[in-house]
Amino acid sequence: MKELKMFIDGRFIENESGKWIKVLNPSTEEVISLMPDGTVEDARKAIDAAEKAQNQWERTPSIERAAYLTKIAAGIRKREKELTDIIVREGGKTQGLANVEVLFTADYMDYMAGWARRYEGEIIPSDRPHENIFLFKRPIGVTTGILPWNFPFFLVARKAAPALITGNTIVIKPSQLTPENAYVFAQIVEEAGLPAGVFNLVNGRGSVIGHELAANPKVGMVSLTGSVGAGQQTMAAAAPNITKVSLELGGKAPAIVMKDADIDLAVKSIIASRVINTGQVCNCAERVYVDKAIKETFMEKLVAGMKQVKVGNPNEVADLDMGPLIEASALESMEKKVERAIQQGARLLCGGHRIGTKGYFFEPTVLDCVTQKMDIIQEETFGPILPVVEYSDINDAIAWANDCEYGLTSSVYTQNLDNAFKVMRSLKFGRLILTVRILRLCKASTRDGVNPESVVRTENMDLRSICKLKWFILRQRNKNKTKDPSSWDL
Repeated sequence: MKELKMFIDGRFIENESGKWIKVLNPSTEEVISLMPDGTVEDARKAIDAAEKAQNQWERTPSIERAAYLTKIAAGIRKREKELTDIIVREGGKTQGLANVEVLFTADYMDYMAGWARRYEGEIIPSDRPHENIFLFKRPIGVTTGILPWNFPFFLVARKAAPALITGNTIVIKPSQLTPENAYVFAQIVEEAGLPAGVFNLVNGRGSVIGHELAANPKVGMVSLTGSVGAGQQTMAAAAPNITKVSLELGGKAPAIVMKDADIDLAVKSIIASRVINTGQVCNCAERVYVDKAIKETFMEKLVAGMKQVKVGNPNEVADLDMGPLIEASALESMEKKVERAIQQGARLLCGGHRIGTKGYFFEPTVLDCVTQKMDIIQEETFGPILPVVEYSDINDAIAWANDCEYGLTSSVYTQNLDNAFKVMRSLKFGRLILTVRILRLCKASTRDGVNPESVVRTENMDLRSICKLKWFILRQRNKNKTKDPSSWDL
């Protein structure tokens, strides 16, 4: 049995607690590795190592920091097959999607390395004569990243790369459901020769390690991708030290299908959006609003398409659309959500049940006769269930789409740009995807949510979110000095 190790201050350390957490393959329910059940002391050692390394790392020219990122990218590509297999094994992801995640992570490291010469300060005009104002972007210091299980490998890079390129150091806590890919990332970091303490990896439970990464006074910023509950706990832990918090949390993305939509394209896109990673993606379609005029045709094609989704064990079959859910509790949650929806008046058109008796597989599911107040519309599903609501007035569809606690993403299917822009102006979501046969248009280039569930933007490409701003005011001596100190050279 493979025993994973934590990576602190440039070396892999033994599990001093002697306690382990079992990591399961969600396709087979078999134990595939053992993860250290880390302690608060482990987290503090990692934070101390990051603090010790930060000053020297900040003084390292950004182009040299970038060189380490490109080495890490090369190391990822070198171990592409191994990493793909690990992500499939511990996360239940299809082989194709797992491989995309590995290669995209390598590309992202290269992309962030390219910012070494492109993240800039500003020169700001002053209202005073003989004065110049300079705005510098400086590292925050020690940062921490608390990761989810649904895109675990990419999120290591998503947290680490912006931090490292801007001179911060970081401590990462991977999910206890998918820790092995992060272990390999740490091996690649070691092989790349990154200075000790710049990148640290600590394993354990969110209530222990995650809490310390948010609550420790030496941490300048904590970033979490996860559930709303986890985000609330992170904010509470960070609050006493007024630590900067970056959160990307839940989603309940609406898909609005207008009567002039290309129905085949809408069906294909919505199904792909719902079954990718077995529906465990925060920014993909969770609820569908379809115009009454086309609903019958749309539903026939939607149900037929969902019945054709290929589900199976991705460890054994390469050509799949969907694998298992991540854990037993997720499977139980899907069963309860479908049962509750039917109790509230929804009609089950396909799916709705577990597949087999081994592994956490669930049928692609379509629910009809759904109304806006049902739990299946209001609560995040995070699984392969599509509830469909009928509308007659587009203004109702927009109002229902906005009637939600979440504000991450949305999509619209129409071939009329006037309709598209009307909806775009009215939807209160950080991202809108417009899908027609010849055009794909985004309302926003970042994944900010506009509701509380997405507190701080996590794709701020000017890197301000991972930097602190430092003002430098230069006042030149006025030869005709007056008694006004504001004109003096300070």
